[in-house]
Amino acid sequence: MATAKKAAAAVKKPAAKPAAKPAAKPAAKPAAKAAAPKAAPKAAAKPAAKPAAKAAPKAAPKAAPKKAAAKPAAKPAAKKPAAKRTPNAAFMKPLTPSAALGEVVGAKPLPRTEVTKKVWEYIKKNKLQNAENKRNIDADDKLKAIFGGKKQVTMFEMTKLISAHLS
Repeated sequence: MATAKKAAAAVKKPAAKPAAKPAAKPAAKPAAKAAAPKAAPKAAAKPAAKPAAKAAPKAAPKAAPKKAAAKPAAKPAAKKPAAKRTPNAAFMKPLTPSAALGEVVGAKPLPRTEVTKKVWEYIKKNKLQNAENKRNIDADDKLKAIFGGKKQVTMFEMTKLISAHLS
């Protein structure tokens, strides 16, 4: 990578000098003689510049991960002050269950999260989870009342049906 920069710098420097010297007419002839020896290194620098140009794309992807690695290091530092998470008030608001749901979770008001926990405790205690497909819940008489008469519901459907029984 360092050789690529030197080769690029060598190519730029000779190009800058001849542009500055043509202003002086008497020195034009010696400058032409001096430019001839410089032209040889310029020609030698050009082949070196081509491999350097080929190496530059290879070097560029290597440089990019370093920048990417530096950015994530800064992000965790920003997250530390906000490490403590506060619960959403909507989930923590106590809701009164219906009479049918009250038979499973109890009659007193509970947050949605607690209602879901208690329903899962009831399902696991009575072994109502389908053995073949664990996402399905086989309803007993108490759960059929909550599930709208369905014999079997998925766990995702269950939360939707339970929310209808909370007010």
